[in-house]
Order: sequence, then structure tokens, then C-alpha cells
Amino acid sequence: MSLNDSMSNAFSAILNAEQIGKREATIQPVSKLLKKVLEILQHNHYLGELKEVTDSRGNYYLLQLLGRINKCGAIKPRMAVGIDTYEKFEKRYLLAKGFGIIIVSTNQGIMTHVEAKEKKLGGKLLAYCY
Repeated sequence: MSLNDSMSNAFSAILNAEQIGKREATIQPVSKLLKKVLEILQHNHYLGELKEVTDSRGNYYLLQLLGRINKCGAIKPRMAVGIDTYEKFEKRYLLAKGFGIIIVSTNQGIMTHVEAKEKKLGGKLLAYCY
């Protein structure tokens, strides 16, 4: 596992904790991008409460797991997506149309692919979850 990709490490930790039935996971290191992605997952009811904890070794996130994640991951490399190419990536990363979310970084902020399609925005793919 690459230690210089905090997004990928976070999704691995979440998925591993979900698969063994844990109720919470700790994510370290923290970043603004990762926090926004976790908030989107929380808003879409994949994660419970998200707490940022500060201690002597640095900050970390404490996540409440709801047992709703089947698969999640960071998308590497961060591919560009246009308004007309979302469907191609939905087929690649999600099980079925309307099942799960792809998180996209657009020029109007980080959002799900559904919101980006509604606003007719392209961007870069960050992560997926279902």
C-alpha cells in the first residue's frame, strides 16, 4: 500500500473495518480534501458521525460506521470527466445505474456525480462508494 496517498489509505481503512464488522474506524493523516469527501459520504448515509480528534501525535478522524458500505475506493489516476462521459465511469465504478456515488472535484467544489450532472459540470474523479 502506498503511504503517500491519504485518500486511498482512508478508503482501505474504512473498507477493512466495515468487512470485519467494526463500529468505528480511525483515519490518519487528515486533510481538507479527505474531510470533504468523508462529509459527502456522511451526507449520503454511508457513514455516521465524523469527529476530528487532536492529540500529541497529530490529528485523526474518528468515524462511526453504519455497515452500509459494500465497496469504496479512491480513483487513481484522477481522470477528467465531461458532462457527456459520466455514464462511462458509472458503468466502470458502480454496480448499477442509480446505485452508489462517484465523488467528483469540480470548479464549484467537491460533490457527487449526480449533483455535477444536474449542474452540468465536468471535473476530476476522486472516489466511488456503494
